[in-house]
Amino acid sequence: MSTVMSSDFPDAREPADDPQAMPMRARDVGSVVVLAGGVGAARFLRGVVRSVPSESLTVVVNTGDDRSFYGVHVSPDIDIVTYTLADRIDRERGFGLAGDTHHLLDRLAALGHDTWFRLGDADYANCLHRTLRLSQGAGLDVVTDELRRAHGLSLRILPMSNDPCPTFVELSDGKRIHFEEYLVRDGAPPDVKAIDLEAAARATPAPGVLEAIGRADMILVCPSNPIVSIGPILAMPGLRSALDASNAPIVGVSPILDGAPIKGPAHTLLRALGVEVSALGVAQFYSDWMDGFVFDERDSALLPMIEGLGLEAISLDTMMVSAAVSQSVAEAALAVADRLRERRR
Repeated sequence: MSTVMSSDFPDAREPADDPQAMPMRARDVGSVVVLAGGVGAARFLRGVVRSVPSESLTVVVNTGDDRSFYGVHVSPDIDIVTYTLADRIDRERGFGLAGDTHHLLDRLAALGHDTWFRLGDADYANCLHRTLRLSQGAGLDVVTDELRRAHGLSLRILPMSNDPCPTFVELSDGKRIHFEEYLVRDGAPPDVKAIDLEAAARATPAPGVLEAIGRADMILVCPSNPIVSIGPILAMPGLRSALDASNAPIVGVSPILDGAPIKGPAHTLLRALGVEVSALGVAQFYSDWMDGFVFDERDSALLPMIEGLGLEAISLDTMMVSAAVSQSVAEAALAVADRLRERRR
């Protein structure tokens, strides 16, 4: 099975494409919490901020990918979300800052250092700020908020935890490696035996995470990797209980389109856990705690089976190649949540 690569669908900049712009369609839907991780989340979120007032929005971001590189604390998913919503993301790579230079890494490479994790100079400065503030005793939640404000964003961004929560991948040959090594350094080999989320399972949710879920009027789940992006968030003590106790409808968006992920190794990791690589498989994986599901129109034949799981579902074009399509997907998820909320009244 081949991955549907996002690079096959150029993400053309729209005229006056301001990710924080509030068009006439934006409406007050109450407090919205979004569970997020990585590129898929960022693309979806740029549609959410066009549909929901930013002051009503809290994004809880996976930190299982966090790791120290070149002496600084890197939070890949938090930075991708922040840079995308600030309209500063390197669109070609899907991470890092547009127009960034790499003088620091080039010099380190010339001195013989291994530089497989590419971190631009301005990106490094942001990570150095994070590292210095953490060394001063600030929590990751505080530093994330500082960087969020420094990038001019008005929504709330929370790391899932202030504790270290590294995700490890166990390979069939017995090796156990950090997820960033698996994904970036080794190119996501298919011989995955298991995913180790034990660190997340011992972590405490960051300040504000459980409270945001408890007061949410709607909870959305981004089209992120279910295993290593959403999985670490759910693995934390208290998260599932908070979701189960919430009166808010929970609506997810499928990261699988026509039997393949749009980007990344979700198909490999789903198979490793015995989950069918399809929109239906993801819906089944989420169905015991989710209420609604949005998936691609190419998989519309799966609608009766997904609805048979007890999920309110809708299919449409979910290839978010522009902010306008991202907004359509966000509007669809919000519409499903609206229907579910009305039925509960």
